[in-house]
Amino acid sequence: MRKTLTLKNSTWEENNLLFAVEGDVSIETLTPTGQMIVDSDQAAFVYLAENEDEYIYLYIYENEWTNLKEALDKQARVYAMQGDSELGLASITEELEYLVQNIEGNSNYGEELVTKVESIFL
Repeated sequence: MRKTLTLKNSTWEENNLLFAVEGDVSIETLTPTGQMIVDSDQAAFVYLAENEDEYIYLYIYENEWTNLKEALDKQARVYAMQGDSELGLASITEELEYLVQNIEGNSNYGEELVTKVESIFL
């Protein structure tokens, strides 16, 4: 079964975007992969992290995209925060930029997702 975490309640601290983590997996054991995918059905960007055995999917839903867009514009560092633990999301702005370019006008992602991404990121 796929293990997921939700990144939410984003806040800015200096030039860093911080997301609170919701879910049952500890981020202490995770390693960032520097890769993102899109979940068209859930209308979410998904950052991939891994532990020794499997990928963990960190979902970023539409209500957080405005801050994510600002992080992209500023080329800011982005972190997932859970208690005293933090996970730097390596290469997230580069991956996000690539995905947004691919989603623009691309009906393969579904009209709803394309419309949402274009309205916030373009």
